[in-house]
Amino acid sequence: MKQEYKDLLHKYLQKYKELGIADQIDYEKFYLYSIITHSTAIEGSTVTEVEAQLLFDEGITSSKRTMVEQMMNLDLKAAYEYGMTWIKQHKPITTDWLISLSAKVMEHTGGEYHSLGGDFDASKGELRKLNVTAGFGGKSYMHYQKVPIKLQAFCEELNKRRKSIDTTDVAAIYDLSFWAHFELVTIHPWADGNGRTCRLLMNLLQMEYGVLPTKVLKEDKAEYIQALIDTREAEDINIFLDCMANLHCNHLKNDIDQYILSISDEVDRKGGQKAKKVDRKSGQETRDAIISLISANQNITTTQMAESLGINRSAISKHLKLMQTKGIIRRIGPDKGGHWEVLV
Repeated sequence: MKQEYKDLLHKYLQKYKELGIADQIDYEKFYLYSIITHSTAIEGSTVTEVEAQLLFDEGITSSKRTMVEQMMNLDLKAAYEYGMTWIKQHKPITTDWLISLSAKVMEHTGGEYHSLGGDFDASKGELRKLNVTAGFGGKSYMHYQKVPIKLQAFCEELNKRRKSIDTTDVAAIYDLSFWAHFELVTIHPWADGNGRTCRLLMNLLQMEYGVLPTKVLKEDKAEYIQALIDTREAEDINIFLDCMANLHCNHLKNDIDQYILSISDEVDRKGGQKAKKVDRKSGQETRDAIISLISANQNITTTQMAESLGINRSAISKHLKLMQTKGIIRRIGPDKGGHWEVLV
């Protein structure tokens, strides 16, 4: 990647460390949930981060989303958990392991294919036996018969690079992960789930060396896809490396800015400061989440809501009062022994 992105990466990662953002309660969990939600969103899922959190933590499904969309998110979460455990062992990455990773990604949404090249099952991570194109009318990926040998060569090169990488060079770690993403998605080993699996591998390589995983937000989709196209056409990997580095830097800066804005410092009588707990959701997202919780359990308490959503109880109370004022919900009966009712 360009030197300017290397400098920005070091700058923002250092700021991250100084602010202690990653040390916040449940930060890693919510960061991972965000990665998962946006990765599936790029592939068409409309599940929101709040809905994903309720699905993952409470098992609460959304009536607004299809089961396929929700299973995409559950499968990808299981794939990340599987991959995160495995990558810590620093074992060689093989074709068989990539197949097992894809099988996790596609477990409940993949199906059987019957093609001229033969039968295969996407839910088992089996390599495609048909030719595919990059979207409707797009260029064709490599012939399916070339996939096994190309995948083996990719694994050999990736393992070679993993062994020789300078683990103190943060930029080199990101470059390796971005390179692996591009190479794997260019091979396009599977009939479906390539994007999710390639972004998963990219994140796992980043986790292996202890750097903050890269998010590709749904808002980044056009720029991200165009970078993949431009890189292939120009045969210049630096196009993709720079695009991904730029996106990561932008997201780091945004996270830092949001964190700083969310902190409300109170100067006490001794001149010290106290920082309020960070609420990582917008007000509307929090209220939507509260409605979902009440819909699932009318007897839920403010304490239970706070624990479920990872924000403090006083913030929950403020949202409840506002929602009652606006006629969105109402309380039936006393604080103890009563229940909530959704009015809209």
